[in-house]
Amino acid sequence: MSDSKNRPLVLILCTGNSCRSQMAEAILQKAAGDSLRVESAGSKPSGYVHPLSIKACHEIGLDLSSARSKSLEEFLNQEVETVITVCGNANQVCPTFPGLARRYHWPFEDPAHAEGSEEEQMEFFRQIRDEIDRVFSAYGLGRRDSLA
Repeated sequence: MSDSKNRPLVLILCTGNSCRSQMAEAILQKAAGDSLRVESAGSKPSGYVHPLSIKACHEIGLDLSSARSKSLEEFLNQEVETVITVCGNANQVCPTFPGLARRYHWPFEDPAHAEGSEEEQMEFFRQIRDEIDRVFSAYGLGRRDSLA
């Protein structure tokens, strides 16, 4: 299943595609291996990936340094098998995708709104990263096993 065109596409949506969905994309892709094609996008993409998201993922061995903030419009004409929204706004504006088999809403707080010192903000990013990791790793391992 290494050909990405033949793997089911899981699209993770949030508003800005700068924090939560980027972390979820990397975590899910690692857990699912080559059984799924995982992408993330935003309903109103921020145009950047938050530096603390990059740092938080780096701490657990995931490289977001080349990630980019994408619009969900890039995926409207693709066959998306599963959509997972990670914020309420994205859940409300989520379009219908051709071929959609599954749709989940797993909300997480937005670490981009963390206040305080950089270390306090980083602690919040780690907390959200770890929550995302628990949910998306379990989902990815389950999907990998079911597709094997």
